[in-house]
Amino acid sequence: MAPTGDLRKKFGRFRILVVGRANAGKTTLLQRVCNTTENPEIFDRRGKKIDATIVQSSRDRGYHDIKNELVFGSNPDFVFHDSCGFEAGGEAEFKMMKEFVLKRASTPKLKERIHAIW
Repeated sequence: MAPTGDLRKKFGRFRILVVGRANAGKTTLLQRVCNTTENPEIFDRRGKKIDATIVQSSRDRGYHDIKNELVFGSNPDFVFHDSCGFEAGGEAEFKMMKEFVLKRASTPKLKERIHAIW
């Protein structure tokens, strides 16, 4: 069995896709898991930090980009992707999530793969 340090070197940060209804409290749950009350920092797919005030109104309505990375300062070794929420009959959201998972599952770089779906 590999020591934890070896796994962290191999994988980098642990990447988790969080799936659930829009405004169901996914971010609040992640705050509890990460032992913080602060909002996560948001990064685009190129790793550039996004000003939270720019995306706040869309986050409040449950609309945001699944490709963006949410990282909490209290646990920077975890990267979360928010599923944008699923509503009854919302085929577009499901299709977007499916494409994201397939792409992230087939990437050759372990650090870019989704390691868990919650």
